Amino acid sequence: MPEQLAQIKKGDFKSLARAISFIENEQQGHEDLLRSLSDDGAPKIIGITGPPGAGKSSLVDALIDELIKEEKKIAVVCIDPSSPFNLGALLGDRIRMSKWYTHPNVFIRSLATRGSMGGLSPKIIEITDLIKSAGFDHIIVETVGVGQSEIEIAGLADITVVVVVPEGGDEVQTMKAGLMEIADIFVINKSDRPDADLFERNLKLMLAPSFTKNAKEVPIIKTIATQKKGIHELNEAIKNNLPQNEERHLSLLTEKAWHLLIQKRMNGLDKMNLRQNLQAAINHDNFNLYSFIADYA
Repeated sequence: MPEQLAQIKKGDFKSLARAISFIENEQQGHEDLLRSLSDDGAPKIIGITGPPGAGKSSLVDALIDELIKEEKKIAVVCIDPSSPFNLGALLGDRIRMSKWYTHPNVFIRSLATRGSMGGLSPKIIEITDLIKSAGFDHIIVETVGVGQSEIEIAGLADITVVVVVPEGGDEVQTMKAGLMEIADIFVINKSDRPDADLFERNLKLMLAPSFTKNAKEVPIIKTIATQKKGIHELNEAIKNNLPQNEERHLSLLTEKAWHLLIQKRMNGLDKMNLRQNLQAAINHDNFNLYSFIADYA
């Protein structure tokens, strides 16, 4: 285990990939590996989120290109929907970012949600903490587009970029209480489409109440990711808005600790076992779900 971690710290991508699988599959000894990690606070995690079809993967691809020009070392974690058959990722990093797959300064890994409703992988906290040990300058986490429950990214990322498209006005209205509130930066992608300027004005109007509440304006960047337009401006906005205060760091640690504690408390609960117990219990005339849960817990 120490040898594997030493290789990871040297930037060995193969060792890192094996260790991620080791943690994701909860193999024996994975907790010892996690306990050997140090929390030095760097690098920062950039969360890229937004509704399906907004062009998140294209934006990440273009952002990698911009960061490589600055001679940065980047890790990208793509959260994909799970296959209902084997719980593996349905989409693969080779499909979406094949240009970078063999680049020596880019590590890309697809993770499956495995039924998680928050747009993230159940082991995303542990995996990103492991990746931090490998000497990257940036970690980008791209989430599944699953709507308002996607706000979980705000509890993981140091900065959250919400990607929308000009024709997504109705979507923005419905997600106002969720994604609207967790965005540190808004990106209007595919901004060469009609009504992009009108959409930008409406988005600014929707964000206006939060200006007075938070005393901080949320930047809105217009991009055409497939043409690399607006990506430099996005990169600069990310740099300028990365939080430097201890309060945000403590908030993130609290959220991470909360999720890890919930996972630990849930450990040992087996859904099939629960089903079998329910099957036996419902045969009784006085079955009550809440009484059953109180006894089962």
